[in-house]
Amino acid sequence: MTDDARSHHTVPITIDGRPFEVEPGRHETAGDLLRLAGLDPNGYDLAVIREHGEIHKFADNQRVDVQPHEKFVSIRQTAPVA
Repeated sequence: MTDDARSHHTVPITIDGRPFEVEPGRHETAGDLLRLAGLDPNGYDLAVIREHGEIHKFADNQRVDVQPHEKFVSIRQTAPVA
């Protein structure tokens, strides 16, 4: 595969059930993926759902090695109390 073809390869993922195509190396951190989904990393955390329902939470600046068809969810950090 040429460098040009490799740079245009995308990986399908979901964030909160919404489909996204990401380029490996372009959206490298949890914060990048949250912004892609239109969420502010200051108010949300990103987590991935692994086998057997295990949830792994990422720090905003933590690198995420995105795998095809991974399912990510956002976790609201705080919610106002009425």
